[in-house]
Amino acid sequence: MCLCATTSFAATVASPFDTAYTLIDLGSVSGVTPAYGGLTFLNNSTILLGSSANSSQGAIQAIQVNRDGNGHITDFGAVTQYATAPNMDGGLAFGPGGVLFATGYGTNTLMQYLPGSTSPDKTITLDSATNSVGTVQFIGTGNPNAGSLIIGSYANNKWFIPTLTPDGNGTWDVTALTEVEASSGGVEGIVYVPTGSAGFTGAKGLVTHYDAGVIRAYDLNSFGAPVSGTGQDFVTGLTGAEGATIDPVTGDFLFSTFGGGNHIIQVQGFVPPASETPEPATFGVLGLSLVALGYRFRTRRS
Repeated sequence: MCLCATTSFAATVASPFDTAYTLIDLGSVSGVTPAYGGLTFLNNSTILLGSSANSSQGAIQAIQVNRDGNGHITDFGAVTQYATAPNMDGGLAFGPGGVLFATGYGTNTLMQYLPGSTSPDKTITLDSATNSVGTVQFIGTGNPNAGSLIIGSYANNKWFIPTLTPDGNGTWDVTALTEVEASSGGVEGIVYVPTGSAGFTGAKGLVTHYDAGVIRAYDLNSFGAPVSGTGQDFVTGLTGAEGATIDPVTGDFLFSTFGGGNHIIQVQGFVPPASETPEPATFGVLGLSLVALGYRFRTRRS
């Protein structure tokens, strides 16, 4: 099933998922400069979206969303700049202490923002093994290695688990970077399927593949990384599949396109995610304890 805002839009939910999920093209966001990068939720009424992605003028825009009676996003309202984000790519995710993590393409960087910051508080140039980073995400509740950060390389098509060490300023150092799985198709975004969603058995991840023009569902390994060879097409017919996030209200899967009209696309049919991610026992491969540091993950609800 495909309910699209423009008749020329070719994306569709692939079989057999099309019996349970509906794709809706929400279109472009007025006031956000292409090309689009990563996206995530600041709170129930605001999404953050990368603009002028992959350029030195990259930025993160805060966009008000309007919802229908069932909570689904229908369109967009006011846009304000949230922060600068040079070379912003497909990764954008909140982590411990409310720190926002973003990826930089070409520069192979991981940017970090403390709450309220309008420019990066810390920028790390990652190990050349990632060459160059595409996406970043925190592994969701109910999945292997839940709570840990995962990094996807666009250029090398590999997945990594970094070990994060607090730097004393509220941000984090990357003290190790462990390769945990290979991939293909140019990874730019990843989300974790809310437990109990129709058509998904066991822990699953959805990955946006920029080069392949598809979104695929994967089994996960013990690190929470998508297992190469298990991919099953979920959405096809895309140009520039980019950032990805889960709506905390409805469980809808939202993703952006870099080019391809620079749209935000919504897939309805998922169950709402857990309201709060439990405190993980470890953080990263080397086992940094967040409990000992007094951190807790919370959804950003209004």
